[in-house]
Amino acid sequence: MHVGTGAAADVPVVALDAMGGDRAPAEIVAGALAAVEQLDVEVLLAGPPEVLARHLPGGEPPPRIRLLPASEVVAMDDEPAGAIRAKKDSSLVRCAEAVRDGHAQAMVGAGNTGATMAAALLRMGRIRGVQRPAIAVPVPVPGGDRRSLLLDVGATVDPEPEWLVQWALLGREFAKIRLGIAEPTVGLLSNGEEAGKGDDLRKRASALLGETKGFVGNVEGRDLLRATTDVVVTDGFTGNVALKTLEGALLGLSGLVFSVVDEPGAEWAASAEALKLRLLGAAAPLLPDNTGGAILLGVNGICVISHGSSSAAAIVNAVRVARESVTAGTVARLAEAVAGAG
Repeated sequence: MHVGTGAAADVPVVALDAMGGDRAPAEIVAGALAAVEQLDVEVLLAGPPEVLARHLPGGEPPPRIRLLPASEVVAMDDEPAGAIRAKKDSSLVRCAEAVRDGHAQAMVGAGNTGATMAAALLRMGRIRGVQRPAIAVPVPVPGGDRRSLLLDVGATVDPEPEWLVQWALLGREFAKIRLGIAEPTVGLLSNGEEAGKGDDLRKRASALLGETKGFVGNVEGRDLLRATTDVVVTDGFTGNVALKTLEGALLGLSGLVFSVVDEPGAEWAASAEALKLRLLGAAAPLLPDNTGGAILLGVNGICVISHGSSSAAAIVNAVRVARESVTAGTVARLAEAVAGAG
């Protein structure tokens, strides 16, 4: 059970770290099986073959799934860069190498985020001209179908202001690809909308972003769920805190709503079930399993980072994002966007 000669012509191949995430390998393998049934894609499933076999029908990979043997696993609490250097035969490293060597066009990982980023960066390299990659995640707007793109959400916590300008270029191009926006607007996350607000990083970045097409100025945290701009750029520390705050707030709010709906003896109990179905439908776009994960922009390949508790459904959506990014020629378009600004 080894990597074969490749996919059929024009069928994207996605390398999937079967050992990454809280629910690996069972949910990851289940997601791979579902992905090849639902999508026009092939999957390289990376991990110890004897472990993966226990989760495959009849112990063998079905059509359009091939095994990518790996004897080591990067743990969630491993130091990212050190783990990638030390565990050269890990499932995560093998996925990144599969993209580098042309056996796959994209990789998906639901494990250690820092290690996933390090594997992609160290094995794939950067797009020419990109100083540091950034993790971009779509932020859905409650009650609507519009989304904005937030980056960086954790790749680089202490960037130079010039890097935020590059991320704006990358984010703007990716918003055209993934969000279908013809001319995306760009905002800088700060503690006030007024020009000149913010710390030294934001003040310096704002001055540089003034020459970036689509830049509209500062935006505040409250604007993220309203999508007042299509792309929001910030440093990885602030972006990660903002993203997790949004996730926590949405979970808390949904818990509050359902606790009221389920209140025993309430006069609206007769309508509660119908209301719950409507609420669940409205909340579906906000659920992490349905977003398809984040993408690492700026590396010379497609790297999709799914959340650590990913279910099989989340893996299917992450593979879908990876596939769509490949077919859209994302890396070439991002490289062109950076080169055009040079």
